[in-house]
Amino acid sequence: MLTKRNVYVVVFVVSVIGLLVVQYQYLKVGLGLARVQFSKKIDEARSHINEELSEFNTLSYTLANAITKDTSEVRIGLDSLERASQFYLNDYISYQLGVSGIDAPFTYALYARDSTQYLSSQKPHVKGRDILTYPIKIEGYLPEHLQKEVILELGFEDINTYFYRQLNGLTIPGLLFLLAIIVVVFWVLRSFYWQSSIITTTNDFINNLTHELKTPVFSIGLASKILEDGLPEDKKPVLELIRRETDRLKQHIDKVLELASLESGKKLMQFTELDFRPELNRICEDFKMLAQYENTDFEYQLEEGPYHMRLEKFHLENAILNLLENAKKYSDDPKVRLKAHVHRRKLTIAISDNGQGISEKERKRIFRKYYRVQNGGLHKVKGHGIGLSYVQKIVRMHHGHIKVDSELGKGTTFTLSFNLTKNG
Repeated sequence: MLTKRNVYVVVFVVSVIGLLVVQYQYLKVGLGLARVQFSKKIDEARSHINEELSEFNTLSYTLANAITKDTSEVRIGLDSLERASQFYLNDYISYQLGVSGIDAPFTYALYARDSTQYLSSQKPHVKGRDILTYPIKIEGYLPEHLQKEVILELGFEDINTYFYRQLNGLTIPGLLFLLAIIVVVFWVLRSFYWQSSIITTTNDFINNLTHELKTPVFSIGLASKILEDGLPEDKKPVLELIRRETDRLKQHIDKVLELASLESGKKLMQFTELDFRPELNRICEDFKMLAQYENTDFEYQLEEGPYHMRLEKFHLENAILNLLENAKKYSDDPKVRLKAHVHRRKLTIAISDNGQGISEKERKRIFRKYYRVQNGGLHKVKGHGIGLSYVQKIVRMHHGHIKVDSELGKGTTFTLSFNLTKNG
């Protein structure tokens, strides 16, 4: 079975191989275009060379004397004349190739149709499968003077190396960028798995710690029940305080365990389809009863009609209760309102308060795990910063959306929206 990590690795390897294949194909296309461009430049150079050698000029005259071994009109020996002609022709060919944009190393041979070789480059001019040759049929003065058909043949050895060098401006940067991408992706994946390992270790530590805490909490609860028998009346408020704080600590431990199990994927969500309106009404009634004892002004409005949804009842109720509790806590004189209505096959639940409000900067962070809104560097209300993270996770598991609107000093509204399975 493929894990997420293996999938990422496979996608990364396939992508790198794909980039290399694409790079290779581009290289082949580039080589093909380079060959075509090279042939056009050679044709241009051949035309200029033939045009120059077909006329009577210093170069063609010198070549004619060297070929016919005529030194009567020059004051140098035959060997010197041949070497001068060899270098003269070499420099001229090099110049014409340069004018046409070719700087590849070359060889040449000047010979007659009957295979009589007259002149050749200093480097031996040979023919082979890996050597590109371009013959130039010389017209005009030279063949007329020699009474033979004269051919000048240019040869380019190891031309592929020249083409690769021409493409280095594209190939090398492409390979460097590909290498940079590989290094960056490798570093990102390594960092991701390192952080994932730290998160897993942290979650395991929190789970183990909270499980260990449940034992003393249970023992404290049991001891408080034992102490209840025969306890004087003036001590019962203290016992009630112990019991209340024990229950509160137990709720916090359960909440941490619940969120950790959801994030690790170890807890399976049991979704069922039902009418959520009676459940939401019960939640509101229970909260209203508690609000009366805590000096909280709470009102709610539920639009008539069934709210048929596919939901996980326990967690969705906890998420709504969490928002109601937050609305009550973050205000000196709390006024909490809940409104629910159906529109276009969507159930919208809005929970608003008259608290201190949340700044725009803080609104972007409130759903982060363990993050808490600060007030002058202080946390006015005690907590762990996992409530809203839990709410967002539950809403997303129901394929819903959560939105927060707030104004400093006037209050905050959390809006939940869920798809209905039936239109009201």
